[in-house]
Amino acid sequence: MIKVAVRSNESLEAALRRFKRQCNYSGIFRMAKARTWHEKRSDRRRRERRERLRTIQKATRKNDPNRRRRRRRTVTR
Repeated sequence: MIKVAVRSNESLEAALRRFKRQCNYSGIFRMAKARTWHEKRSDRRRRERRERLRTIQKATRKNDPNRRRRRRRTVTR
């Protein structure tokens, strides 16, 4: 359960933004959206497998030593 204490001199809108951000990072919105309809067990397994493969591929691309990196342009004046 996520709790957000309103700080002194903080507007309610700012506290609400922090609450929404924490909910988004923890994945509550995604879980609630996923539970709005029934998903077959085989479909859930297939989706989770695709998500795992995607994260593995992303990690291997990030850690690839042969990866070409972008160079920042230096601004000369």
